[in-house]
Amino acid sequence: MKKARVLLKPSFLHRATTVFSSLSPSRPISNQMETKPSPDPERYCYDPVLRWDPQVEDYFNKAYGPDHFAQISKALTRPSSYSCIRVNTVKTTSDAVIEMLTKILNESDDGLKLLQSDGRSSPISKCQIPGLEYVVFVHGSGPHRIEYGSGLESPPKEVLVSRKCAEAVLRGAQVYVPGVLACTAHVEKGDAVAVCVAMEQPGDEGDWSVNMTRGTTLQGLPSGKNPNHPFYCERSGLYIGMGTTMLSRAGMFRVPHGIAVDLSNRVFRLPSFHNVLEGEIFLQNLPSIVAAHALDPQKGERILDMCAAPGGKTTAIAILMNDEGVIVAADRSHNKVLDIQKLSAEMGLSCITTCKLDALKSVRLPNALSDSTTLVNGDNIGSVTNHSELSSNEEMASGRSEAEENASTEHPSGGDNVSQAEIRKNKGRLKNGRGRTQSQGGRAGKSQGFPPNSFDRVLLDAPCSALGLRPRLFAGLETVISLRNHGRYQRKMLDQAVQLVRVGGILVYSTCTINPSENEAVVRYALDKYKFLSLAPQHPRIGGPGLVGRCEFPDGYVEEWLKPGEEEMVQKFDPSSELDTIGFFIAKFSVGPKD
Repeated sequence: MKKARVLLKPSFLHRATTVFSSLSPSRPISNQMETKPSPDPERYCYDPVLRWDPQVEDYFNKAYGPDHFAQISKALTRPSSYSCIRVNTVKTTSDAVIEMLTKILNESDDGLKLLQSDGRSSPISKCQIPGLEYVVFVHGSGPHRIEYGSGLESPPKEVLVSRKCAEAVLRGAQVYVPGVLACTAHVEKGDAVAVCVAMEQPGDEGDWSVNMTRGTTLQGLPSGKNPNHPFYCERSGLYIGMGTTMLSRAGMFRVPHGIAVDLSNRVFRLPSFHNVLEGEIFLQNLPSIVAAHALDPQKGERILDMCAAPGGKTTAIAILMNDEGVIVAADRSHNKVLDIQKLSAEMGLSCITTCKLDALKSVRLPNALSDSTTLVNGDNIGSVTNHSELSSNEEMASGRSEAEENASTEHPSGGDNVSQAEIRKNKGRLKNGRGRTQSQGGRAGKSQGFPPNSFDRVLLDAPCSALGLRPRLFAGLETVISLRNHGRYQRKMLDQAVQLVRVGGILVYSTCTINPSENEAVVRYALDKYKFLSLAPQHPRIGGPGLVGRCEFPDGYVEEWLKPGEEEMVQKFDPSSELDTIGFFIAKFSVGPKD
């Protein structure tokens, strides 16, 4: 553990020892001021407070301690100080990617700003953890105090964006038209504007909403009739940068897409990798890469990724296997399966097959198999689609879609043999055009499930509350009951996964949440119910230990966590730690004799 953490300091990032703590709540923002303070620093700054349900906050305080949870909560509102890139070693090398990215960043404004943040070293470095040399880091900077350039008597023009838009902007994206909710009056193309965030507010009945109609005119100063005007007060401390409008106010609310604001001066400066070196790199959080390594896939094995979309861990596993073997990537969403196929094709990986399958229905008894299933490596493991079929699907796309459109045109009202549902579909096609599936020409094979003991290894990266993702500006919807329900849902998926791993195989369970109900409590459930499961060592091990003990709730419910000695067998990534990652959890199980 200590050795890994040492590697994650100067030699790991080739920067100062405080690089991971640059966003730490314990480090004052004033240490990173670059410009003169704003006339109203308390208002024109980025200092969000993550609001939790009181019972949820009490639960997390019991789990982590009040001070530690306050640090976690603060860290969640800020992005990591670096971008983590996984290199596709099937196509290129880390050194080649570093050379290309250095050239790209040096030719961009963002790149110059990153270099200026630390003139002594390059913002791009290779991971120094053994086995992760194909991982590259691009360092950002922040938080920065922005000079918004106006006093209280003459406030800056403002553009108000949605929370989800703001979270993307904090990670390096631009402000796009769909994310704009409101702006001040008389905004013209080319104006300098301050960008701020519209946050959900609690309603009278316990609900949360923005309470704003898109296109609302913002007031730069408090209303004389109402000095506590909510649209003014609620923006305080939620300013994420200054930029230049690419459209007028009227244009922002008339056009459907495009960049609304070119954000040139940001609170956090992280480069965007949109459409950069596609197929050669993949932007992925460090713990997610570690989860693929924990599975320890071997060449020639059969592996199941139960909840595979968008395909990041699937392709990481394929690369670790040198594209030799069979990986079945399953997801219950048809369109997400198409995304996995597309990513696999971009990265040039041929060992990945895909299928549409609900993780809760993954197991199919041998005597229930139908004739519609296909053979993979000589065994019947369900209906799957290989990404290599995409080319033939794309060739047929134009012909198939043309026939569909002709049918819709010739029979707009249906006919004696056409159902009402088909009539509605045809009308929808005429009105809205072809859907995503018809446009892409993709096909997602629907699986009926797999027989028990079908796979050497199974990865269950379970759908979760996602309370570890960063930056996060809102968490008010989660309740203690919803957190428990997430855990119950994951236990059902784990019940399926356990049956699919052969004796002697490996099962890895992971989530991107800080919620013990979905992490330690699920591990406790698995170990207590399935005596043939045992926790296995993970490599590399760079995360922290899990939680030991139990939690008693006011309603009498008792939640059991890990037992002493088990905490070092899991990996728990703390957003407030020096690693500066998202919140994440990994447990690895060895499967013994099931008799």
